[in-house]
Amino acid sequence: MALTLDTYRLLGRSGLRVSPLALGTATFGTEWGWGAERDEARKLFDRYTELGGNFFDTASTYTNGSSERLLGEFAHTNRDKMVLATKYSTLRQPGDPNSGGTHRKSMLASVEASLRQLNTDYIDLLYLNVWDFRTPVEEILRGLDDLVRQGKVLYLAISSAPAWQVSRMQTIADLRGWSPLVALEIEHSLIERTGERDLIPMAREMGLGVVPFSPLGGGVLTGKYGRQDLNPVGPVAGETAGSRRSLNAALGMVTERTLAIADVVKTVATEVGRTPAQVALAWTLNAPGVTAPIIGARTLAQLEDNLGALQVDLTPSQLARLDEVSAIDLGNPHGLLASDHIRTVTSGDMEIETRR
Repeated sequence: MALTLDTYRLLGRSGLRVSPLALGTATFGTEWGWGAERDEARKLFDRYTELGGNFFDTASTYTNGSSERLLGEFAHTNRDKMVLATKYSTLRQPGDPNSGGTHRKSMLASVEASLRQLNTDYIDLLYLNVWDFRTPVEEILRGLDDLVRQGKVLYLAISSAPAWQVSRMQTIADLRGWSPLVALEIEHSLIERTGERDLIPMAREMGLGVVPFSPLGGGVLTGKYGRQDLNPVGPVAGETAGSRRSLNAALGMVTERTLAIADVVKTVATEVGRTPAQVALAWTLNAPGVTAPIIGARTLAQLEDNLGALQVDLTPSQLARLDEVSAIDLGNPHGLLASDHIRTVTSGDMEIETRR
């Protein structure tokens, strides 16, 4: 079914309404050597909001703070209509170990910096960005709850953390009457589906809306890579060294498997008269548990292309082909528990309908 940016979805167990595609603003600013200058970033913001978009993703350290500063400037006149999501825990000042991490000191300092850079009195959604395996969960949860009680943050979320730790945190928050987590940001796309083992089922069970980043697999699913970009061994070399293309190859994102997935995406795109990027995003939009994939555009043309995914209606057969070519081994115990044998020994021959 075709969607629009104002076909709002509830975020997790909250009553917060967000657009089905979030606009990532790590492209706002050029301090990282790529991205959009102020005027181009303004065009991206204006076009997204003109179509009813209200969900923005940033972080205190994106483009050395320019992402938040530009977003805050653009959103200021209609602040209450916008859902601004930012993050804490990445190092803000090299050489200062307390300027990063998940502990209370880092949390408060990062939130105060985000409030200044966004030029706002409150943050709609605050993510713990990267789990550091050091801070006690009670310290994190109490600190986050204090921010909500102070009115500086409205809703809480988490990214890049183990499923068992997230579920543990959610349980503690519920038992102690602290503010719960309402969203989980993870990498999820046709070439990265490992979150389907534990993270996404956990999120659905615990009331967290899934917000996928990199839904185009670093650009691999747009069809711009080919076998010539394979870099199976050795360091990055050649005339593309230092480019985004060579970086993706070095990171292992360009493989025979991912190129085979991209080939099927291109075939389906031809069938429906759409671009590969739109088909890849449409698949993610249809994934169980997903609330709003994050799109990141540097130009207005890229944004328009990404937004076209809302109009893509894939058939069950096309979805099945995409699922099949990108399928992963669920591993133990998931593969065993999904087997016909286990269903037989636990339910006999009875059909048991699951509503979730």
